[in-house]
Amino acid sequence: MPGPDDLYEVSADLPELHRPVLLCSLDGFVDAGAVAGLVREQVLADLDSKPVVTFDVDRLVDYRARRPLMSYSEDHWESYDAPLLAMHAVRDSVGAPFLLLTGPEPDYAWDRFTAAVGDLVQRFDVRLTVNAHGIPMAVPHTRPIGLTAHATRPELVTGYPRWLNQVQVPGSAAALLELRLGAAGHDAMGFAVHVPHYLARAAYPAAALAAVEAISTATGLVLPTGSLRTAGDQADAQITEQIEDSPEVAAVVRTLEEQYDAYLAAREHDDLLAEQLAGLPTADQLGAEFERFLAERQGRRDSPDL
Repeated sequence: MPGPDDLYEVSADLPELHRPVLLCSLDGFVDAGAVAGLVREQVLADLDSKPVVTFDVDRLVDYRARRPLMSYSEDHWESYDAPLLAMHAVRDSVGAPFLLLTGPEPDYAWDRFTAAVGDLVQRFDVRLTVNAHGIPMAVPHTRPIGLTAHATRPELVTGYPRWLNQVQVPGSAAALLELRLGAAGHDAMGFAVHVPHYLARAAYPAAALAAVEAISTATGLVLPTGSLRTAGDQADAQITEQIEDSPEVAAVVRTLEEQYDAYLAAREHDDLLAEQLAGLPTADQLGAEFERFLAERQGRRDSPDL
């Protein structure tokens, strides 16, 4: 059976990378608000980049499930938009190098694909792999955008609030990659940005901006945000106008605001209570102390001096 390195080709003209970050941005999985797509477009449009690793899409992609576009002109086929699954070498706004994995999420051979990316992480001495996408949530657009952070080590997500406990969801190649990298001892993390469910089907630049800021904080990369800020302001103005014209939608937003504020208030109360209780002994400690007290008391009763 062919090994993972049979799935890709590495360019002979590799730039110096110096322990780069790897951003993973694949098409095909849940991406409410087009968060991953907007981040990817911003990076490729505003920063210098070039493919340095290309994957064999013929072995990984189901063309009949996602048919590539072809252009027809009058009496002949003019062009074919071949899918490209590649790792790009990019320089951020201050010249720091990093890698960006883009293209269609593989339909086949997830284990071989993630093993291949793991080999490249090892080869390029990647210090951190990061992915981000949007998920629909019952939250209002009038409140700060939240996100769920996850990682291969708890230290990587210190300070991020926990929105979920234990759930089962359909898998993705990016999630499997994070799992496999963690098992191999590599640092990897991801951000699921909370997009208001009523905006999930449209591009929502404000959520993409939140993703870029989270990535920059986690990695130290300086990524462009100007276009996203401008587009976000325009989108917010359009959303406000549409809500003002629809009493039904306005009522839904008000209800979500009330639920969101109540949830935060309850969580803050729980956090405060947890802080107050942090210095108190646990039930096991209390039980052990009580048993010790009873033993000492029984010992005194049995003493001839009593």
